[in-house]
Amino acid sequence: MAAAVFHAHGRGDVADLTTAYETLTPALGGAASVIFGISLLVSGLSSSTVGTMAGQVIMQGFLGWSIPIWVRRALTMAPALFVIALNVNPTQVIILTQVVLSFALVAPIGTLLYFTARQDVMKGLVNHRVTTVVGVLIGVVIVSLNLVLLTQVFGLLHS
Repeated sequence: MAAAVFHAHGRGDVADLTTAYETLTPALGGAASVIFGISLLVSGLSSSTVGTMAGQVIMQGFLGWSIPIWVRRALTMAPALFVIALNVNPTQVIILTQVVLSFALVAPIGTLLYFTARQDVMKGLVNHRVTTVVGVLIGVVIVSLNLVLLTQVFGLLHS
């Protein structure tokens, strides 16, 4: 939403969340920046909740581990509180977390494809072979793009 508003108003200079927040008020009115802030908060809470729940399912269902809920919540919130305490630029943190996620998500996607392709695990709900092949191809593309990203970041490729 914010990017569309900035583009429509000829604002190509908005490059971080703080500027986006400050720029929305004159463009759309007083409530826009508050709605933007609430949207970011809800988005963060949503992703934290999903991450915590996914971790719980994996630990209890697949690994048989069980840890108290307060420990799970503390471990989930610790990185965010650490970043806040360091007063790091939020835009840089978002970019870094997206890079980390692009690498980290390959493992659960691969695991999901593996289990959903197995008849002995999924019974009648097993993936069709086409679904598995398409999923593997998408995984290969993601890994390839991650490798290109790594080579660009470390200066091995010059684009």
